[in-house]
Amino acid sequence: MWFLITLEVNHEKTDTGSWSTQNRPDEQNPTGEKNRICVLQHLEQRKRAGEIVWYRFEGIKLRLADNTFYTPDFAVMLATGEMELHEVKGFWTDDARVKTKVAADQYPFRIIGVTVKPKKAGGGWNLEEF
Repeated sequence: MWFLITLEVNHEKTDTGSWSTQNRPDEQNPTGEKNRICVLQHLEQRKRAGEIVWYRFEGIKLRLADNTFYTPDFAVMLATGEMELHEVKGFWTDDARVKTKVAADQYPFRIIGVTVKPKKAGGGWNLEEF
């Protein structure tokens, strides 16, 4: 089950000059990107509900070919023991879509692409299974 979670993300500059993200729900998300934070919160809610038992940001790296790797945004273990890989995108580039399809063909994981629906289209998420 997927639904839209809204989260206000505040960015502020640290003493070292780099940018940090406040209101981050979990330290395992170092990117601070709003879409990934929303998905991370959604995964945490599913974990508390007992639908999933484990997830990790960039927890798996798959070798596709020589010097070519695919690292999905989230590795997720469902309560049934099945593994899913979740790829969160603002939009798909050709390279990202090809790597995702190749990974889906080579490995026995259900890969789910998650993109944000524009607000004018009603908001929420578009889900695509590879």
